[in-house]
Amino acid sequence: METDQIMSAIFLIAVLALILPGFLSTNNKLKQFLNNLSIWTIIVLVIIVVIYLIRQ
Repeated sequence: METDQIMSAIFLIAVLALILPGFLSTNNKLKQFLNNLSIWTIIVLVIIVVIYLIRQ
């Protein structure tokens, strides 16, 4: 793993640690939680696909 990848992974884990408690506390209903989780999953997948296409 390159240093850039390691730093990116550390940054993403730190952001997740900061956001996750608030995300879980505001999504106390299961339906709302799954809805928000699916939206975030779609956003992340779109970003990954765009990055993959740019690097090709």
